[in-house]
Amino acid sequence: MFILGDSTADVGTNSLLPFSFIRADFPFNGIDFPSSQPTGRFSNGFNTVDFLGFQISPPPFLSLVDSQSSMNKQFLKGVSFASGGSGLLDTTGQSLGVIPLGKQIQQFATVQSNLTAAIGSDETEKLLSKSLFLISTGGNDILGHFPLNGGLTKEEFIKNLSDAYDNHLKARFFLLSILMITGVPPIGCCPLSRLADINDHCHKEMNEYARDFQTILSALLQKLSSEYGGMKYSLGNAYEMTMNVIDDPPAFNLKDVKSACCGGGRLNALLPCLKPLATVCSNRDDYLFWDLVHPTQHVSKLAAQTLYSGPPRLVSPINFSQLVEDN
Repeated sequence: MFILGDSTADVGTNSLLPFSFIRADFPFNGIDFPSSQPTGRFSNGFNTVDFLGFQISPPPFLSLVDSQSSMNKQFLKGVSFASGGSGLLDTTGQSLGVIPLGKQIQQFATVQSNLTAAIGSDETEKLLSKSLFLISTGGNDILGHFPLNGGLTKEEFIKNLSDAYDNHLKARFFLLSILMITGVPPIGCCPLSRLADINDHCHKEMNEYARDFQTILSALLQKLSSEYGGMKYSLGNAYEMTMNVIDDPPAFNLKDVKSACCGGGRLNALLPCLKPLATVCSNRDDYLFWDLVHPTQHVSKLAAQTLYSGPPRLVSPINFSQLVEDN
């Protein structure tokens, strides 16, 4: 299993980047992790990828590069390249010291080269054709587009994201592999975005971008799957999944879908989740949001369960478990 994307999937990459401003290697992050210590995950515990029917997310690529023997052994099992604050576009998070998707793909090329040297090109291709690639990205691109839009219309910007995704997915190992992709949730409803409205309502325009991105991403994957027969995929509709929760919190045993559990000030979103500045809620499973933008461990588990076994309305054309079983 190889993981690429942003903070929704980061398991410690940014903690290994000395000049990154986007990191989660400090309390209260990790308060509900088995060790009760921060792990670099932007969560009170595990994130969604950790719950996707596997033992736990593979380790960050950067944690392996100093040991050739450990590196090659782990490469046979999987690696995470996900970097919080990154995006589809190289310019997203550029000043924050993070690793954009394009560079993550370059890092994977290093993995591919090492595997080829260790087990040969045929065995490497066979291994990768049975490997799972999970990609979770796009939200930071949209967040960074507001409030300044760079003179682009919504349609122009979404097309830029689609073109970038198209270029990234045409890397040969993607086209011959098994892809699990998640779209962008309604980021206009996260506590940070709600601050822009005096009544704490969702940022409607931002949500429109996220919804339109889901539509264009679905069309792109259908096109690529038709053009390249070896490509198998499953697309999670993070937008609809999250809106279901926001529209009916009790159905998911939640009580607060507006505020951050960890932070300070209005909606607990005026201060970061940073001890001792922040306060942290005791009833974390009652909250949708852990901090300014990220879900709690409880909601991450709900998301993983839906991605793994949800209906076509939420995961299409097949869900993650069907994708694995078919291959």
